Amino acid sequence: MARTRRIALIGGGIGGITAAIALRQRGFEVSVHEQSPELAEVGAGLQLGPNAVKVYRALGMEDDLRKIGGQPVNALTLNWTDNTPLARGNMRDGMIAQFGAPYYNVHRADMLHLIARAIPESCLHLGKRCLGVNAKGSARFADGSEIEADIVIGSDGVRSMVRTSLFGAEAPRYTGMECWRATLPVEKVTQRGFGNGETFTTDDAVNWLGPMGRVVCYPISGGKIFNIFCGHVGAQWTDESWTIPSSLDEVLAAYQGYHETMLAMFHQVDPRQWFKWGVFDRDPLPRWNVGHVTLLGDAAHPMPPTLAQGAAMAIEDAYALARCLAERDDMHEGLRQYEAERLPHTTRAQLQAREQFELNQSVPPKPRASRDWMFAHDVTRTAPPSAESTGKHYDSGEEV
Repeated sequence: MARTRRIALIGGGIGGITAAIALRQRGFEVSVHEQSPELAEVGAGLQLGPNAVKVYRALGMEDDLRKIGGQPVNALTLNWTDNTPLARGNMRDGMIAQFGAPYYNVHRADMLHLIARAIPESCLHLGKRCLGVNAKGSARFADGSEIEADIVIGSDGVRSMVRTSLFGAEAPRYTGMECWRATLPVEKVTQRGFGNGETFTTDDAVNWLGPMGRVVCYPISGGKIFNIFCGHVGAQWTDESWTIPSSLDEVLAAYQGYHETMLAMFHQVDPRQWFKWGVFDRDPLPRWNVGHVTLLGDAAHPMPPTLAQGAAMAIEDAYALARCLAERDDMHEGLRQYEAERLPHTTRAQLQAREQFELNQSVPPKPRASRDWMFAHDVTRTAPPSAESTGKHYDSGEEV
């Protein structure tokens, strides 16, 4: 009788844990090796487009996702100076009607807690900082331990040690975007007027668009919290930290001249809850597979958050990898199928995310490049349908 194939994941973020779920459902023996002493996600808000939701539907988790998600009613883009609407779309009904699944905003910690419950604790190995892997399927850790597996998957983020082991050391590229994040209880979002007398609600995804930055707000934690993301064109980033404490004064200085409605909301945030970080990406790779090792998510294709699709691409990778390995008796054929299917798709997303960063700085603002082809993609099918743009832009903004 054939032995159950062993799959080791290096990195226990949302992409890695989702891959573990999908692989276990197909009968693989799975272990997840995470460098942190506990499963934790940096940041607050996370946007899951219909393409990501279809994965959790296929995994039997959509009902649980609905309980922790906020589902915006409208997507609104506002002018940065006079607060007048530039674009409006019915996000809740429109997404389901056009793409066959809803669009959820969730708290990253809620999401990780939800999916981690779907795998046994015995699969998780915490405090395992990877020092390197080799193409034969082994990995070394800082505590002196080593593992061997039939396949090793690098799901360890933009500074992936697995990627470095396979393709050499290369510093990630600073994109020119510095960001702030904060959260606010919805009852504290008191000033909601538009320049023309209209209003928004905390059930909406709201974007203020200006030449030096975009501010994106949307409900998370079942609609109890308003997530605030501020993306700003910044100087060269030198701090190595993912997130460092910031201050209200620093945020206000970056958004001088923006409308008082938005700035008034900033003043309601607990001053200790502002954090900032620099956004880094890498050029697309020509391949992901080397021997028994492959990459997934930001380890393979990190991108700016301008499409709100970074997590969705990792989630799609997770399902596609499990499906491809299950469909092929030869694991190397399965890895080749996975790479052939996913690499062109994520390369297109990486390049469009860079393009969108440039478009966001245009004066006057240029229309967002369509994301319909992403939202319509269904990785749970072996031959997903292609989608032409309908011209409807559900502009929910950057992902953080």
